[in-house]
Amino acid sequence: MAVAIKVHDHPNKQFEQQSAQAFETEEAFDYSQRSQWLRAGVLGANDGLLSTASLIMGVGAVRTDQKTMILSGIAGLVAGACSMAIGEFVSVYSQYDTEVEQIKREAVHGNKAKAELEAKKKKLPSPVKAALVSAFMFAIGALVPLLAAAFVKNYHVRLIAVTAAVSSALIGFGGLSAMLGKAPVIRSISRVLAGGWLAMGITFGLTKLAGSAVSF
Repeated sequence: MAVAIKVHDHPNKQFEQQSAQAFETEEAFDYSQRSQWLRAGVLGANDGLLSTASLIMGVGAVRTDQKTMILSGIAGLVAGACSMAIGEFVSVYSQYDTEVEQIKREAVHGNKAKAELEAKKKKLPSPVKAALVSAFMFAIGALVPLLAAAFVKNYHVRLIAVTAAVSSALIGFGGLSAMLGKAPVIRSISRVLAGGWLAMGITFGLTKLAGSAVSF
């Protein structure tokens, strides 16, 4: 009499299969879908943070009063947000037009199935959304140095507060960008932090030098 023997998979083998399936699922996820929002969002916040902080530090190199520094920061926030929105809109619209034309060519030549073409259309970038996200995130980043300068009366302490607040925000933005983009976190943070300090230092130093050479 034949006896059927059921062989159970070894736990380690089951774990390897589950890990492989999880890896395949992660690989199947299209990380390019994140690129538009990552680029418009995180980069917009970084630009708002650094440009406004550098502007405040530059004005602070020649003007010690709090009102002047804050007004310069507000002007930088508004102008920068508008500039980012317009630039992002034009850039993404160019990408949109290029991809639309490519889809039309593929449809005419019949190189792709209809379902695949429809899927490509759904993935087309939105110029308006990219512009709004970019402007909003720029303003969020610009608020960091503005708020740091707004609540400190002493001039020297104000400069330190702005530098500390901007450094903390750069660490956060750099880490977030690295995690979303699957990049090395420490390297990303170090690069962003060094660039931020360099931008603020150069702006402060050159404005200080110009202020000494020009009489107001």
